[in-house]
Amino acid sequence: MTVLGAIADDFTGATDLAGLLARSGVRVRLHTGVPQGPPDDDGAAFEVIALKIRTASLDEALAEALAALKWLRHAGAMRFFWKYCSTFDSTPAGNIGPVAEMLMRELGVTQTIYCASFPENGRRVFMGNLFVHEAPLNESPMKDHPLTPMRDSNLLRLLAPQVTGRVGLADRTIVALGPVALRKRLDMLAAEGIAHVVVDAIDNSDLDSVATACRSMVLMTGGSAVAMPLPRLYLQDGTLSRIADKPVIPALGPGAVVLSGSASDMSNRQVADYLSRGAPSFRLDPVILAKAGTSAVLDWLAAQDLLRAPLIYATANPETVRASQNQLGVACAGEIVEAALAACAIRARDLGAARIVVAGGETSGAVTRALGVRQMEIGPEVAPGVPWCFCTSGSTKIALILKSGNFGAETFFSDALSLLDAP
Repeated sequence: MTVLGAIADDFTGATDLAGLLARSGVRVRLHTGVPQGPPDDDGAAFEVIALKIRTASLDEALAEALAALKWLRHAGAMRFFWKYCSTFDSTPAGNIGPVAEMLMRELGVTQTIYCASFPENGRRVFMGNLFVHEAPLNESPMKDHPLTPMRDSNLLRLLAPQVTGRVGLADRTIVALGPVALRKRLDMLAAEGIAHVVVDAIDNSDLDSVATACRSMVLMTGGSAVAMPLPRLYLQDGTLSRIADKPVIPALGPGAVVLSGSASDMSNRQVADYLSRGAPSFRLDPVILAKAGTSAVLDWLAAQDLLRAPLIYATANPETVRASQNQLGVACAGEIVEAALAACAIRARDLGAARIVVAGGETSGAVTRALGVRQMEIGPEVAPGVPWCFCTSGSTKIALILKSGNFGAETFFSDALSLLDAP
């Protein structure tokens, strides 16, 4: 029986959510894109559908999210979770709010919550303002995100232009009193006609209170961390009764490749660390790619020893990224890099790379689609919210990491590769 159906706005966010849910030992199944066929009889307790709609046009985002909702309802889900980034990545027009309102209409609910906090990764919401470690969101590296620059830290101000319903706040003074007090606050706001409630949380105990107070809501929204307590709560109240078998790491070939398209501050540090360890590397320049195509990088890759896990990256500092965008356009520059890294993933797989580490949300979506991956089993976490996933690409069994650009320590790439023992 499917207890919870989740829709994620990008592929890294979906693996993030699936990994945190799987910590509890329940079965989690991750789909990349809306499944083509009907749900099978062996459904997972938690079904997660990864979409690539964070920066898609609003019409596309709404259509794909609606298709995902219909499939999850067909699978038997009665409760739903709309997952977006813990840094609330969106444009002034959406897509976080519009998708949430569409889901609310379809499900017949009049109120939902927005809880973006992920304390293990330094994301905390206090008095409606989102902090990345010690910095307000608009003073963090997210202010320079190439696609969704975040120039305000106040989630109420960010959300209000994206929705038609009224926006309110359940602040930390209420959350700290526990789930009963929070439930009363939500009910009071509902009586006042507040449809969209931003909820504070600064640590995991706050997330426990939020999840406990909201576990019976038909629709919750947020970053992945607020969903993390749900399996335990569902097991406690009898909604869920099955525990999954521990995932088995399949036999894999020894080759590996690291692909980084993220321009985040942490990805820049992770690339620098990996380069300092002597990894073979090839830096992609979008302007050169636009003129000459991918033949140079693909030829370079074919000449590499995949046992050394070469790195191919477009990761660069904000000034370099902006220079490319000024020449090519923001969307075009990103699409060129995504297409090149997707081509590299296919070539690496065909050359024998069974371990593929991908950094960046848009890059992860492009790579996963190019590899033809439709379903993944969740394996061990390398860092909070970043698990290895096991799947089949073509006829090849592979292990895949889809990492949000800002997640993980500086040593993430080497940590990830060392976690899976070579055969």
